[in-house]
Amino acid sequence: MPAVVVVGTQWGDEGKGKIVDLLTEKAHYVIRFQGGNNAGHTLVVNGKKYIFHLIPSGILHPHTVCVIGNGVVVDPEVLLGEIAKLKQEGVPIGPEKLIISERAHLIMPYHKALDLAREAKAKGGKIGTTGRGIGPCYEDKVGRRGFRMIDLLNPRYFKEKLEVVLEEKNQVLRYLSAEPLSYEDIVEKYLSYGEALRPHIKDVSSILYQAKREGKNLLFEGAQGTFLDIDFGTYPYVTSSNTLAGNACCGSGIGPTEIDHVMGIVKAYTTRVGEGPFPTEQKNEIGEYLREKGGEFGSTTGRPRRCGWLDLVMVKTAVRLNGLSSIAITKLDVLSGLKKIKACVSYKIDGKELDYFPSTLDELSRVEPKYEEFEGWDEDLSQISRFEDLPKTAQTYLQFIQSYLGVPIYLVSVGPDRGHQIKLGDFKLF
Repeated sequence: MPAVVVVGTQWGDEGKGKIVDLLTEKAHYVIRFQGGNNAGHTLVVNGKKYIFHLIPSGILHPHTVCVIGNGVVVDPEVLLGEIAKLKQEGVPIGPEKLIISERAHLIMPYHKALDLAREAKAKGGKIGTTGRGIGPCYEDKVGRRGFRMIDLLNPRYFKEKLEVVLEEKNQVLRYLSAEPLSYEDIVEKYLSYGEALRPHIKDVSSILYQAKREGKNLLFEGAQGTFLDIDFGTYPYVTSSNTLAGNACCGSGIGPTEIDHVMGIVKAYTTRVGEGPFPTEQKNEIGEYLREKGGEFGSTTGRPRRCGWLDLVMVKTAVRLNGLSSIAITKLDVLSGLKKIKACVSYKIDGKELDYFPSTLDELSRVEPKYEEFEGWDEDLSQISRFEDLPKTAQTYLQFIQSYLGVPIYLVSVGPDRGHQIKLGDFKLF
């Protein structure tokens, strides 16, 4: 199966980076297709932690070409900083190793300024944005006033367009009681970024099309999670892009018939960052246990994540929205030590039982989760490599998840490092 999409099934932070890193061993190309540097993937390789914000997780594999698709919004300063840091750590990143779509939109300094100014003025109506300019950049993309990577390679066009756009942005910044930005500073910085990135900027769609024709293995790496999707997430507490598997096509420039398999990543419990309803949230010692043991702090922001029991209602909705072929369970080891483990199997609201994720915040904030309870286990799972060697109670938990979702489990992660996983699926992805 030469084209596989990996997406999160919850509110992001499911551990997609580790699964992508494992699958990359047989992938020729790893492609990011949406989001920006508001997303972060954390990998632990030989005990060393790597955090990626824009560059795909596959960068640590010497044979893999990493691709930033047109659906990603790129902060060139952050990207160049990430490249420089990886080079310092001995990871080579040349034009043949990292490709950036010429159609990817640029995060400009005013996008970040607007993001922060709006959130500051929102008071009680904050969305919980990371302040990195992602939303305002996507707004300009849709409003047809954005800058694309290819514009950095045409200084005359870039300067003329910026003069017009910045005048409007500075007016809005003044209205929001924020400082206006300097035209000269932006021109100087961004044209220098363009020269530094010039060798990496290419026609991604054509490259991927040709690679598929040659039988190369393509791995599409989603950022965030299903319920941060701009259309199907907990709107307005969502990200600014489509996080579903279907956007792998639009965000990279390949057709839908090119996709062969969609894998959903399911954390063994549920977390979310920022505001918005969270039916299975545990504001108690269980939530604290999961946060501390799972290291549930944002890799991009450092913010503590809200934690709760696994919500199978939302994951089953994610199965439908993404057309999942398989799932991978992550962080099962974090549940070790709990006497009882729960999973939400339905919601109750106004005397009715729901087996789907409601569309409105009002309903979602009022639902009462109905749980299935399981016996816990105390064993350390990190050295276990076979399903049969897991504690019986852990086996029962996994079997219930698979049965409820109706989707086969391909892999179970039982620790942070590359070697900490159990392969269940008897099918080949590549």
